[in-house]
Amino acid sequence: MPYTHLISANQLQALRASGTACMVFDCSFDLAQPSAGRAAFLDAHIPGAVYAHLDEDLSAPHGAPGADGSVITAHAADRPMSGGRHPLPTRERFAVWLSSVGFSNTMQAVVYDRNASAYCGRLWWMLKWAGHDAVAVLDGGLPAWRAAGGELASGEEPAHFQASFYLGKPLRELRTVDQVQARLGQPGQTLIDARAAERYRGEVEPLDPVAGHIPGALNRPFSQNFLPDGTFKSAEQLRSEFSAVLGDRLPQGVVHHCGSGVTANPNLLAMELAGYAPTALFAGSWSEWCRDPSRPVERG
Repeated sequence: MPYTHLISANQLQALRASGTACMVFDCSFDLAQPSAGRAAFLDAHIPGAVYAHLDEDLSAPHGAPGADGSVITAHAADRPMSGGRHPLPTRERFAVWLSSVGFSNTMQAVVYDRNASAYCGRLWWMLKWAGHDAVAVLDGGLPAWRAAGGELASGEEPAHFQASFYLGKPLRELRTVDQVQARLGQPGQTLIDARAAERYRGEVEPLDPVAGHIPGALNRPFSQNFLPDGTFKSAEQLRSEFSAVLGDRLPQGVVHHCGSGVTANPNLLAMELAGYAPTALFAGSWSEWCRDPSRPVERG
């Protein structure tokens, strides 16, 4: 049975010892210092892990045609699938990257970071979106691996042979900014904003040009999904907390977002751990929404 949501450090150790085809991805990152994640990887990582850089590998190039929401004429394969600070690449471009690092459809993927799963959820979601179900987040990340006595390596890893990753039917839903705006205020769409409460309320905005949130959006900071040790809360606790957030709104209408489509993913994963069916992601998030001054903004 593949791991499709979470995997513990002990389970990963057993999986690797069994000889199962598996690729581990280190997604550590720092928004304030984009080079810090790679430096941390070089200092210590799970042996054999592939480093996945948020800006370089898991996003379309900043400034790519259409990443700012402008009208574009570039070839479809070069058009980002979202705008915002971390524009989502096309599934085709993502498949090329997976193939280049040696990942194939027969492998189990395990993703982790050392940032309380703030960044590795992006790759978890992208693999699902690419049609690959056998991907799991290492619960507790690198700290949990260390605590379990897991072996560590440092420096660069040997390059993997090129593989062929083939796209499958998307297993998770992507919503565009136009789709979100068209359904704004309708009962079939419930937006959940994963940013910290003070950013949601518009009291501070350290990253984007406009403070506030999409009108009607609910707030569930992604950090609330975790216990003090960085592992996810129990399914029962997550269910209770999301139920309180949703109230009488239907869970199947939920669309997750955050600042740039990255930290929304722990909320999406947490809802599935709580027993809800998969929900949608607005990858462009607030950073795409607020670039158009005609779009409404709510504060408080």
